[in-house]
Amino acid sequence: MSELLLPPEHRYAKIIKERLNEDGSELSILNLGPTHPATHGIFQNILLMDGERILDAEPTIGYIHRAFEKIAENRPFYQITPLTDRMNYCSSPINNMAWWMTLEKLLDIEVPKRAQYLRVIVMELARITDHIICNSILGVDTGAYTGFLYVFQFREKIYEIYEEICGARLTTNMGRIGGFERDWSPKAFELLNTFLEEFPACWKEFENLFERNRIFIDRTVNVGAITAESAMAYGFTGPNLRAAGVDYDVRVAEPYSSYEDFEFIVPVGKSGDTYDRFCVRNAEVWESLSIIRQALAKMPEGNVYHAEVPDYYLPPKEDVYNNMESLIYHFKIVMGEVPVPVAEIYHAVEGGNGELGFYLITDGSRTPYRLHFRRPCFIYYQAYPEMIKGALLSDAIVILSSLNVIAGELDA
Repeated sequence: MSELLLPPEHRYAKIIKERLNEDGSELSILNLGPTHPATHGIFQNILLMDGERILDAEPTIGYIHRAFEKIAENRPFYQITPLTDRMNYCSSPINNMAWWMTLEKLLDIEVPKRAQYLRVIVMELARITDHIICNSILGVDTGAYTGFLYVFQFREKIYEIYEEICGARLTTNMGRIGGFERDWSPKAFELLNTFLEEFPACWKEFENLFERNRIFIDRTVNVGAITAESAMAYGFTGPNLRAAGVDYDVRVAEPYSSYEDFEFIVPVGKSGDTYDRFCVRNAEVWESLSIIRQALAKMPEGNVYHAEVPDYYLPPKEDVYNNMESLIYHFKIVMGEVPVPVAEIYHAVEGGNGELGFYLITDGSRTPYRLHFRRPCFIYYQAYPEMIKGALLSDAIVILSSLNVIAGELDA
């Protein structure tokens, strides 16, 4: 039998037999995951260890596989949105908006400026929550719990804004083809303004707690470094690529939802190590706050929060109950009876962890012929074994934490 066909434990048994320490002691195998909290999700890394130093690693995914792409091929387009929530569940609204924009690209729908700006606001809020989770948990993984407890309250405040917009908090199922299901309430803007007033001071204190902290610096500088060339070869995008010195951001390279209307800096690191990834995400939070403020300042007047596309936009529920035409539209949309063009398209946005894309092929039927999710975590997680070789076990924990691998994106 070919060595590559053997289970991992057999391959490592051969390695151990051939590679002994100078004193004749054997190397050891350690399972990092799939249930250890430091793995940040349900996935496993089988480590070949010489004491505390990692010699080799074998990642294993599949523990949370849900066949989303195959399920999507049997669902009408509107019913696919809840599947997107459950990929990167730390920033669900970005997934939702990306899916709607993919369909709007397919159907050639022009979304009103107000709806585009509202989408920008909610996507940047989602980016902030994603970075809050990543960087505060990185603090926990280096032994500093205080920062996590302090900033996590503001993730809940953003969830209150989500809840006011759509009624949900974590998996939001937010929006519609052409915009939002309803205009944002005054309470939503009130909560947003309160967040913009209170959060910056908290985030500044969080930065001060870590960025010049000698213990944190010793644990993260030159740990898990990856070059720009290697990062691009592996297909890195997002903060992990920018930390390596490559200023690629989908919002700038291929603007969508009127991002070209806003001024913001793309933070870029140099060394591509754990510390740079932390600092890039910190800086991106400030840019997201700036974008949100700009969107509020430039927000068009009125309450035009969706495109006039009755063939694809679900009518208000009260109209469905009282108007026959609305009931017909509702039935046709929900049951997927409205024809769609035969096409092959790809649309991407800048997700919390990088380029989140939807590759959609349609054959004119009520469901996708083929739908592939480009999940940034799935792309860059393949580099993890290389990044931890030669490192200590404690380094492997913080490297994984700084990459922000979300298990929901590994398996679709």
